[in-house]
Amino acid sequence: MPQSRVSQFFDGYARDFDAIYSNKNGWFHSTINKLFRRSMARRYRKTLEGCSPIAGRSVLDIGCGPGHYSVALARRGASEVLGIDFADGMLQIAHERAVSEGLTTCRFEKRDFLNFDFGRKFDYSIVMGFMDYASQPAEVVKKTLSLTAVRAFFSFPVAGGFLAWQRNLRYKSRCELYTYTEGQVRQLFANHHQAQISLENLGRDLFVTAEMK
Repeated sequence: MPQSRVSQFFDGYARDFDAIYSNKNGWFHSTINKLFRRSMARRYRKTLEGCSPIAGRSVLDIGCGPGHYSVALARRGASEVLGIDFADGMLQIAHERAVSEGLTTCRFEKRDFLNFDFGRKFDYSIVMGFMDYASQPAEVVKKTLSLTAVRAFFSFPVAGGFLAWQRNLRYKSRCELYTYTEGQVRQLFANHHQAQISLENLGRDLFVTAEMK
């Protein structure tokens, strides 16, 4: 997957992206985030709830960004969490977050997901906010499922509507942004009979849970 524009953008955007999950930019940004990022909060909550039981389990966080999912699951008792990303700025924040909480079960690495040989499976795989920028979505889905033993979670940005329009406008000069209809998402999983798929529309995102059989 071509990553130069995407990795360059997110390397510089890392601190601002991290702020989406907090109120440290003040009431205005907090209000905007509540209005337009509600889907992010819902997918975060649903993913953490879905990674259960977590004690003693392993997690692969694909496109981990600033490490919010990884750190939360390590805090809840995961025995191993591997977060991968291609933006140095994101990985630095993720590492700092894990260190600040004294979590030794988290590690973060710069990896190209499709071209790296993990050589093993993980109990849970998380693919949140990654399909937005994946130029080879079918390959990402296929590899993720092959690496997952119990359950995988995906988010796909919804095509159409105001939220998709404003995101496409904002990202036009930054990097490629891919959006999906429900039919397109279901087609990506259609031939993967080793997983039972459930799909929920969260507003801005389509949230997919893949339960491995």
